[in-house]
Amino acid sequence: MFANIIVDITHEKLDKIFQYKVPSRMEGELSIGMEVWIPFGKGNRITKGYVTGFSEHSDYDVSKIKEIQEISKDGVAIEAKLIVLAAWMKEQYGGTMIQALKTVLPIKQKENAKVKRQVRLLLDKEAGEQRLAFYLEKNQRARARLLAALLDHPVLDYELVTKKLSITMSVIRALEEQKVIALESEQIYRNPVKGKTQQRKEITFTPEQKHAIDTFRQDYERQFYKTYLLYGVTGSGKTEVYMEMIQLVVSQGRQAIVLIPEIALTYQTVMRFYSCFGDRVSIMNSRMSAGERYDQMLRAKDGKVDVMIGPRSALFTPLPNLGLIVIDEEHENTYKSEQVPRYHARETAIQRASMEQASVVLGSATPSMEAMYRARQGNYTLLEMKNRSGMQKLAKVSIVDMREELKSGNRSILSRKLQEMMEERLKRKEQILLFLNRRGYAGFLSCRECGHVIKCPHCDVSLSLHRNGRLVCHYCGYEEPKASACPVCGSRHVGEFKAGTQQIEEMVKRRFPQARTLRMDMDTTRGKDGHEKILSAFADKEADILVGTQMIVKGHDFSDVTLVGILAADMSLYADDYRAGERTFQLLTQAVGRSGRGDIEGEAVIQTYSPEHYAVETAAAQDYETFYAEEIQYRKWMGYPPAENLLAVLASGKEEAILEIGCKYLKEFVTRFWGAGEIQIIGPASPGIGKINDVYRRVLYIKAKRYDTLVGIKNRLEQYIEVNSGFAKMRIQFDFNPMYL
Repeated sequence: MFANIIVDITHEKLDKIFQYKVPSRMEGELSIGMEVWIPFGKGNRITKGYVTGFSEHSDYDVSKIKEIQEISKDGVAIEAKLIVLAAWMKEQYGGTMIQALKTVLPIKQKENAKVKRQVRLLLDKEAGEQRLAFYLEKNQRARARLLAALLDHPVLDYELVTKKLSITMSVIRALEEQKVIALESEQIYRNPVKGKTQQRKEITFTPEQKHAIDTFRQDYERQFYKTYLLYGVTGSGKTEVYMEMIQLVVSQGRQAIVLIPEIALTYQTVMRFYSCFGDRVSIMNSRMSAGERYDQMLRAKDGKVDVMIGPRSALFTPLPNLGLIVIDEEHENTYKSEQVPRYHARETAIQRASMEQASVVLGSATPSMEAMYRARQGNYTLLEMKNRSGMQKLAKVSIVDMREELKSGNRSILSRKLQEMMEERLKRKEQILLFLNRRGYAGFLSCRECGHVIKCPHCDVSLSLHRNGRLVCHYCGYEEPKASACPVCGSRHVGEFKAGTQQIEEMVKRRFPQARTLRMDMDTTRGKDGHEKILSAFADKEADILVGTQMIVKGHDFSDVTLVGILAADMSLYADDYRAGERTFQLLTQAVGRSGRGDIEGEAVIQTYSPEHYAVETAAAQDYETFYAEEIQYRKWMGYPPAENLLAVLASGKEEAILEIGCKYLKEFVTRFWGAGEIQIIGPASPGIGKINDVYRRVLYIKAKRYDTLVGIKNRLEQYIEVNSGFAKMRIQFDFNPMYL
């Protein structure tokens, strides 16, 4: 028997399958996905490898095939289906097979098991009392002390026996030999989910919720495993619908994965699922200890978890009978990996589900353009919920033009209207969220008087300000000098936005000294339970105002929040990115949706320098359909995803001249094979930062109608790069439909 093994070396030239003999002593022990130690290379250096398959025949001279040395004791076997998924990811997103394998391996090595030991009495009461009398007669005090305690409590913790009763191991062994007691051990899983199982409240579903649940149930019971887009306004009860769908799946002996965009959402999400599924819910994220992650993976493999919740990496949980993958807030950019392979959780989840006969539910109040585009084309089943579950009204939204505030002498980041409304809420003991839209804030220049943003004349994305004082397009490379005055109105108030959450927190404390204020950003949530502490404190009304970045407006449900203030709403609107309008609409709509989720009607204030922009207007109206119609037209005109597909070829190297030549050759190679009709090539240009740590960076963009055309280009480029030694001094990565330019 021969094993097909991939060597644990991240190098393109060794990214292939090698055959090894299976020693007779290992026959029956090896399985696909196991980690093994093998001799490799001329010096037979012992290295790790992963078993990807078996064969009874060899393609090589059998006398030259080496033998597997041993099975790794620290390795964690992965399912054969995850290896197949890794191969699909390598093909779809580039990189090496070993990089794909390391991505689908949530746990890289074994951790020490946590064991609970107990001492159990084996004798009945009568026999025990006779033995106790014997020990007392023989003056065997320690044995008598232990037996007397066990007669009162037949099972005792080992630690209580050894510490409280001061019993030594030799006494325990003596009683074991006499068949008086048994020392038992069981593995205790480190469970990061702490909570009390609460009775789930009886829910009366709205007609829209019921329709979504019934559609899913009818398809599932007929074994029609589909991808659904659950488009529901903020507060429409999407989580309750997920839980009902998952209950159906669990009732049939299958499991579910629930993906959430950020660790910050874990606490509230898990508590809601815990009330329904108890301790058969678990989480997987990077803030957990290695032991906790290892134990959750073992629990999942052993079928002791029904629902696994976590960010992107939880997608690779090795559940034995996966039935459903839910991707909550599917529009979030955190579902796209920034490491090779640069996979998207949405497409990868759909692929895994198709391999395992499972369904996928994508949920959002502001679906990504890609998801809605595919739903409108019939690739996904669209389920709509346009009303809040408690039938509360959507928040009343006011748009404040910050240009007018500046003209009237208010230079504060808080508009006068927002300050007045905050005063009212504080008097009424209601809560306030202040959201600073920091995403995409740096780099672009805007006029504070007329709101004009300086854009690339060729790409319709904002120009980024570099330290040398020049404005650069990170898409096509166009440059122009920094403007000292606004080219539209002539104002000298042209510059970048500088305020951060800390400055806003201080400003709020000065303006409202009577208010209790909390801040939630990367600095205040660095600790293991940082998110939970801040969110639970705010939920328990220990603060009146919560100031934060986008992590405070995603999926949280605070019933006492009646006012949301959105500061610098258009900061993300002019990022150097074709998705800027979509991101702004999503952020503003999500932020507005945090207000008025309880019994009191909510309000929101959007402060902006671009009140007439369609992303701002439609977000204020919470009108997704109008926004989608505008945005998809723009994408079609410009040839951006989802209307077309985009491949970014990212190149980096220490020698700028070699990098420039290499990118030129790559562009010529692609042009020669595909020509100008089927594809469009842009660049090479400098990305957001042209040099990091003395390593130069360039990017080449390739557009095509069909995604598989770009996969074919990626495959040919990989071959071209492999056979040309000139690329050895460059690092080249591929990013399909990148989240950022």
